[in-house]
Amino acid sequence: MATLADYGPEVRAEVKQVREVVATLHEQLIKWNLVVWTAGNVSQRLHTADLMVIKPSGLRYEYLTPSSMVVCDLDGNVVDGSEAPSSDTASHAYIYRHMPDVYGVVHTHSTYATAWAATGQNIPCGLTMMGDEFGGPVPVGPFRLIGSEAIGEGVVETLKKYPKSPSVLMQNHGPFTIGKDAEGAVKAAAMTEEVAHTMWAARQLGEIIPIPQEDIDKLNDRYQNVYGQH
Repeated sequence: MATLADYGPEVRAEVKQVREVVATLHEQLIKWNLVVWTAGNVSQRLHTADLMVIKPSGLRYEYLTPSSMVVCDLDGNVVDGSEAPSSDTASHAYIYRHMPDVYGVVHTHSTYATAWAATGQNIPCGLTMMGDEFGGPVPVGPFRLIGSEAIGEGVVETLKKYPKSPSVLMQNHGPFTIGKDAEGAVKAAAMTEEVAHTMWAARQLGEIIPIPQEDIDKLNDRYQNVYGQH
């Protein structure tokens, strides 16, 4: 089994940098109320090797440091780290193997998004910000048990049907999000919870007014290609 010492200096330098990024981004999960206790995880894939950095299993957030982040290969095998990796490691690895443009994956149990997942419902696209970020509804994925790559399979299967969405609500479990890096996946997780909460509140007031798909496509194109700094 390979260890980090078997990789060259360029890879080891990127591992150091990504460990710092991933450790810091876990603080954002707490800041945006996306997790409680030890639930949830962030990972980021390397560009210099088929490796990823992921949160250790069952460690409280205040104890997370760059050195506690675990380096794994894309089959989920530990390459470097003194802690056991997240129980979702196999699913993160599956996503990276099957979605080569994805370099960040996040899982949370955020309250409103997980409530939609518990009822097996897509979050309907009733907000322009949903058109921007998700290109339509936030989809529900299949029920899969934790501990193998089955959840990853469900995420990939669902996103093939909703290619503009960076988020899947795994039924009876919670949201998994993807991004071009871990920060992008954390942003998608925060946005998922935001729209889940707002659309739940809208349901209490009355029927949600759907946005026509043609307008959703225009919103998404503008947001992805024009909005922000380039």
